[in-house]
Amino acid sequence: MNHHYDIIIIGTGAGGGTIAQALADTSARILIVERGDFVPQEEENWDPEAVWKDLRYRARERWLDERGKEFTPYTHYGVGGNTKFWGSVLYRLRREDFEATEHVDGVSPAWPIDYDTLAPYYDRAERLYHVRGADGVDPTEPSRAPYPYEAVPHAPEMATIVEKLREQGLHPSPLPLGLLRIGEDDGCILCNTCNSFACKRHAKSEADVCCVRPALAHSNVTLWTNATAERLLTDPSGRRIESVDVRRNGGAVRVHAPIVIVSCGAVNSAVLLLRSASDTHPAGLANSSGLVGTRYMAHLATMMQGFHPLKKNSTVFQKTVAINDFYLRGPRTEYPLGQIQSQGRTHGVMAQTVVPWIPLWAYEAWVSRGVDWLVMSEDLPAASNRVTVDPDGRIRLRYKPNNLRAHRRLVSETKRILRRLGYWLVVTHSHGRTNTTHQCGTLCFGADSRSSVLDPYCRTHDVENLFVVDASFFPSSAAVNPGLTIAAQALRVADHIKDTKL
Repeated sequence: MNHHYDIIIIGTGAGGGTIAQALADTSARILIVERGDFVPQEEENWDPEAVWKDLRYRARERWLDERGKEFTPYTHYGVGGNTKFWGSVLYRLRREDFEATEHVDGVSPAWPIDYDTLAPYYDRAERLYHVRGADGVDPTEPSRAPYPYEAVPHAPEMATIVEKLREQGLHPSPLPLGLLRIGEDDGCILCNTCNSFACKRHAKSEADVCCVRPALAHSNVTLWTNATAERLLTDPSGRRIESVDVRRNGGAVRVHAPIVIVSCGAVNSAVLLLRSASDTHPAGLANSSGLVGTRYMAHLATMMQGFHPLKKNSTVFQKTVAINDFYLRGPRTEYPLGQIQSQGRTHGVMAQTVVPWIPLWAYEAWVSRGVDWLVMSEDLPAASNRVTVDPDGRIRLRYKPNNLRAHRRLVSETKRILRRLGYWLVVTHSHGRTNTTHQCGTLCFGADSRSSVLDPYCRTHDVENLFVVDASFFPSSAAVNPGLTIAAQALRVADHIKDTKL
């Protein structure tokens, strides 16, 4: 069966969901294709065992690493995509992140746009996602309009930590968080199940709640769930997409539209283009540069916990503070190191997934006396880090983290900071080569079709009616969470489509 629309959007995460909301008020007939379904509001949303041990909401597929070893990626298929399970930290990239920056292990390349180009769209994205923060506190934050909502207050124990950080000469600042209706009857209750959990109150700022559902209120917008885009088909010239083959509820459907927007996430967007190879695009769709799937990046991320055996941590909502003092330049080095963020509380089951033979009661006793942090450094683009599709159709992720010297220095510096705060022991954990959170860079944008896949408005150089709007467009990863930048660029691309196509 054939179907005809004006715009097809594949994916409902930070890219697809945002651009759907931005285009919904046009006259275009829009089809949103989502391979998963709505995440149900249920008790298991906030159950650490269901989320972390049973992997109730995680994608069931297995990917391969560079050695052919299987692993379960940290990714979710459903309305809202991975935003359903993010911690809703919504940072702007720093002004310097848009410029070429030398790191200890290489160069982070310049973007084809600058901060000022994206700044008004950051403003809009913050309003759309209800971002709470405080301007003028973070020493690395670029000039900006005030946040649309006040920062989430620190819990008493975190407020004490903030003061002690200042005594160390540091400049702790509030984390910019997307949380809805704090203090209202149906709003956010600042619980300890925000990071990696779906919100059963729908009080977390994510693409499903902030974008997809409002878009569906428009009669011109249609959503297909449990529908997987399998292939993009071009006209005989190879210059335009004619249709999309979709597997829906077990059956094959062909959908036609003059504009197609792919927003499947950095890995799956690259995979869809590779699987859409044809006589006119033998190496994969829009791949004349040979760069589709290359330059995969994922932040260098280490979870850290400061532990004191005699001090119980009574904080419920812990994720409110960041340290950016080493973002642009570290102590005793001229190179950037990255960012330190407080994290949501670790539950015993979460820790047990790392070393299963230790009994749960021991982990619960441990995590109740800890304060959790995330240390994050920039991952640099490398052609050898890439997403490919094996002959049998399986996804293979070849990834070797780089810029490791900078990250090790940041981890060491964080250990010193936490020990000065009085913690007896600091433990660390990293997912290393299998890190698929904050994935980006597989279809980077740029002005030159020989060195990029997308143009500065995220349209493919090779196919004139195909856009890709998710973190795959990033030419560098920076060292802050990518979600707000994806949303801001989605709003910018939506304006471009309105101005030129509708």
